[in-house]
Amino acid sequence: MADVQKQNVVVQTAIPEVRVTIDRPPFNPVPAQRKNLPNAGTARAHKAATTTAPDGSPEWAERHSHQTVLQQHCDFFDADSDGIIWPLDTYRGFYALGYGFFLSLLAVLIIHANFSYPTCPGMIPDPFFRVYISNIHKAKHGSDTGTYDNEGRFTPQKFEDFFSKYSNGKDGLTATDIWLALKGQRVVMDPIGWGGAFFEWVATYILLWPEDGVIKKEDVRRVYDGSIFVEIASKRAGTAKTKAA
Repeated sequence: MADVQKQNVVVQTAIPEVRVTIDRPPFNPVPAQRKNLPNAGTARAHKAATTTAPDGSPEWAERHSHQTVLQQHCDFFDADSDGIIWPLDTYRGFYALGYGFFLSLLAVLIIHANFSYPTCPGMIPDPFFRVYISNIHKAKHGSDTGTYDNEGRFTPQKFEDFFSKYSNGKDGLTATDIWLALKGQRVVMDPIGWGGAFFEWVATYILLWPEDGVIKKEDVRRVYDGSIFVEIASKRAGTAKTKAA
């Protein structure tokens, strides 16, 4: 079996003299994976496609085909669908997801202090610290997975790379894996990116809070496209309601 897999992998991704290239193998698809997920390096505009979900979240993606995957990630917090996220919208969204008063308030401070101005439609800062979803791609920071590209699309190769490098063959990530990933993805002189990545992964782990300590790859994918937020909020509210498309 190992010999067959070796024959199928046509790109050398590691050299013995550079240990890090062995410890962090990128996603190197075999023919069957390339057939299932063609052009993995090409960013998808509105589908969070992976090897296990090559069509992303089909119903969700169809309803949100007018939005990039990054915009879809933010959509849950735009309760009135006007394209603008007020600080109160963020607080209500995080609270509905189960973060409680203090963590929801902290999320508001972190998100709106850092993301409001980059997404503003003009040069003048928004006095209400609102976030504009149409420009959310301008709030992309460094030291992250690289899954969102600079236009807010979803790049399957980068998502698969991240799990290939840091999951140690599991179908998910432990808290230790995430910590090592945060260190591994850091780029020099990027405190905003370091802090942003730390906040996002801690928030994701708290949101999913796995009983076995491993946040599942598919759940993380659905965090990226935002489809899991409505489901979790609805379960917490004890209803089966979904947000109107």
